[in-house]
Amino acid sequence: MSDPAELVAAAPYGRVEILAPLVRRVLARNPSPFTYTGTGTYIVGTGTVAIIDPGPDDADHIAALLDAVAGETVSHIVITHTHRDHSPAAPAVKAATGAIVVGCARLVLDDAGPRADAGFDRTYDPDTVLADGDSVSGPGWTLTALHTPGHTSNHLCFALPEARALFSGDHVMGWSTTVVSPPDGDMAAYMASLRLLLDRDDAVYYPTHGAPVTEPQRLVRGLITHRKQRENQIVKSLGDGPKSVPDMVATMYASVDPRLHPAAGLSVTAHLIDLRARGIVANDGDAWALVA
Repeated sequence: MSDPAELVAAAPYGRVEILAPLVRRVLARNPSPFTYTGTGTYIVGTGTVAIIDPGPDDADHIAALLDAVAGETVSHIVITHTHRDHSPAAPAVKAATGAIVVGCARLVLDDAGPRADAGFDRTYDPDTVLADGDSVSGPGWTLTALHTPGHTSNHLCFALPEARALFSGDHVMGWSTTVVSPPDGDMAAYMASLRLLLDRDDAVYYPTHGAPVTEPQRLVRGLITHRKQRENQIVKSLGDGPKSVPDMVATMYASVDPRLHPAAGLSVTAHLIDLRARGIVANDGDAWALVA
């Protein structure tokens, strides 16, 4: 099933999906070209639980999430990063459950890029900011923060060692490559964060968008290869002479939904900034060229 309308029609909005003994998911009804079928909010543990990325400030989703944990204690609301499709439901869930909000640092930028879902959440107010290696825990579960900047500078993944699982947020998604959007998104940091995952032995990733990833190392290697191929495409394109980002996007992403071209332009720009830092390209205003 690949038709977007069919995917949305079949999506289990408002229902609890049991993915593993320690992992449940509730899907928010916020599908888009950038969120796939919507934001997957995860519930970790039983009895006393953590909620990862409570999602958008949507009354129906919040109600479904609270129904899913009825009769349980929510000890932590855990945030991977502060885009508006991930964290804005935190205040309502905190008010209803008494849980504390933990996770990434607060980050607000005025530049939201071309994607309405990717604006930063100005309401985010964590009780505790977790640094790389910090953990929170409950009966039978532990969530350990892994700093994975690139998609955003404050992005965290969370390891669940009891299940050899990693909640990968938007760093690694289950349906598409992530957007790296300057000025906060950083391609060099994103590539370093991908390589960091290759040193781990996780058996499954639970991304916020898309299905669980059951061959995570293979996918990460593929993402690294994909980005290197995009970089090579940029260098090859500039070999024909100076070009603007829209010029490059029009040819490099000719087969991609045009609605995604502005976001693709941000990723191309992120590649160009990285290449410029390495002395391979330079720009004069909007025109980019290889360094002679």
